[in-house]
Amino acid sequence: MPEPRTLVWFRADLRVADNPALHTAAKRGPVVGLFLLAYEQWREHDWGHNRLRFLLDHLSALSHRLAELGIPLRVRTCDRFADAAQAVLRAARDEGCDAVYCNREYEWNERQRDRGVAELLRHNGIEIAGFDDQVLLRPGTVQTGAGGFFTVFTPFRKACLKLLADGLPQPLPEPAAQGPSIEPTALPESPPDFPGADADLSRFPVGEDAAHARLEAFVAEQQVDYAARRDFPGIDGTSGLSPYLACGAISARQCFDVGAAREPFDDSTFLTEILWREFYRHVVFGFPHVCRGHAFRRETDRLPWRNDAEQFAAWQEGRTGIPIVDAGMRQLLATGWMHNRLRMVAAMFLSKNLFLDWRLGERHFMQHLVDGDFASNNGGWQWSASTGTDAAPYFRIFNPMRQAERFDPDGTFVRTWVGDPSAPDYPRPIVDLDASRRAAIEQFKADASS
Repeated sequence: MPEPRTLVWFRADLRVADNPALHTAAKRGPVVGLFLLAYEQWREHDWGHNRLRFLLDHLSALSHRLAELGIPLRVRTCDRFADAAQAVLRAARDEGCDAVYCNREYEWNERQRDRGVAELLRHNGIEIAGFDDQVLLRPGTVQTGAGGFFTVFTPFRKACLKLLADGLPQPLPEPAAQGPSIEPTALPESPPDFPGADADLSRFPVGEDAAHARLEAFVAEQQVDYAARRDFPGIDGTSGLSPYLACGAISARQCFDVGAAREPFDDSTFLTEILWREFYRHVVFGFPHVCRGHAFRRETDRLPWRNDAEQFAAWQEGRTGIPIVDAGMRQLLATGWMHNRLRMVAAMFLSKNLFLDWRLGERHFMQHLVDGDFASNNGGWQWSASTGTDAAPYFRIFNPMRQAERFDPDGTFVRTWVGDPSAPDYPRPIVDLDASRRAAIEQFKADASS
């Protein structure tokens, strides 16, 4: 009998090392890779040009890595998730595969897609197996005392650390070559009409090796100072790993493995940030209504958000007259990335001072961020807008001027992106910070008492 062949369906896991689906399939026998280009679905999910470009570059890099291992990668267009079941079935039949392996995704639409794929494959006698890859601990295994999902990060972190103390998940090696190297797959041209500017992504070189080099350099040179440096946008104090995590060029397990060798994992600010990413993935799995345009705290869907297209455009374009906000927004437009401290500052300014619907900002970020990631982006926006899990109390509103004084004290970052904010041509503030803060608090109070 011929050896069984397995189709490995790649999604947000564009790497050959520490890839559970690929690793397990390769132990079973010959492997064929598959990737589905779901352009229309991605547009609906607010993917932007920068994220798409970064993903396609990494898909090309994956194709070359697989080719070196003698593993072909088939790339097919399947515009919507509803068409995925037939596309995967056809690919499995075309390649003579009796099984499909993939790593799980946890958002609502992705779970419905995978349920439909599984039903069709099993109906046609093809095995399907899913593996947990994006998380350290499977959603549902980190539970409160009452057996539910955590909605506050600190106790979630404590529960994770308790489970991880029994043994950190170890990264898996890349599979052995299954034959001589082959020609890599040529990718189709990407569609030109995804939203967002064509940003300078040179800060993020492409590939699995580049991701690992960045991790190793960060851990060796910056990790121990991360807590002290990470909030200052004018210095290089962050890991820069988020785009690679978002497309799966590196895994959370690999970050934990390397980071925990540098400092205790239960006392590491860097690894705590990896657990924030973990937390938001557990949230979208346990509370899928957040994937469907709703606030986590459903009662806050009643808030009477303002509608002001001119102020929203000023926020988008970095011309609010608030220098630290404008600097962050211009950084986003130019580079496809924004410092995390400024993401919170900009989000809170939009949702509290301008009192515009946080979902407008969530969408704008997704359409421009190279590290666009639904779970983390949604979680961060809802935290800032006081509508989500572990949310900032509604009366806690960042004053962006004080944030600038604390985290850009000599104005280096602001000058880099907006020049001299005292210049005559710099715009005047579009809102009074104190008055708008008071108005937002009153609106939240009114909502809470209604």
